Amino acid sequence: MNISKTLLITIAAICAALLGIALYLQLGEGMLPCPLCVVQRYVFAAIALICIILLLLPVAARKIGSWIGAAVALAGAGVALRHLWVKAHPALSCGIDPWEVALNKIFTARLLPTLFKADGMCSTEYEPILGLSIPQWSLVWFAVFALSFVLIALLNKKPSERSVFGRSR
Repeated sequence: MNISKTLLITIAAICAALLGIALYLQLGEGMLPCPLCVVQRYVFAAIALICIILLLLPVAARKIGSWIGAAVALAGAGVALRHLWVKAHPALSCGIDPWEVALNKIFTARLLPTLFKADGMCSTEYEPILGLSIPQWSLVWFAVFALSFVLIALLNKKPSERSVFGRSR
């Protein structure tokens, strides 16, 4: 198996694990997800889905899909940064607002409310996990995934872009 397939499988597995950890924190530790948490969950799910799709695509399409994956991961990083900004300015919480109502009306929130229904306040402070808050961890993972997708895109060159000995021209 080549490195790009291994990376895609690893990214998808980590995203699934992160969603599982989110459910544990919600159900086991009572940490209610806010609207920004739910959006980050959607992004992790989208990244996992992109990885699965890319595994099924030919190498040429995988390069384009990897750039899309990097863009989605960067969008997730933007949401995590917004979440950190809200936590730094608790008076501006994103709590019960029109965005939460809209998120909770999406069919996935009705289909999987435990995973995708926003019930918490963005400014709520929870105990750090290994020294980082949940949005900080999300930001770290989104950055790792974006860099991984860029690496995959650069590794998946068309056969015409490679020399006889497998090195790039």
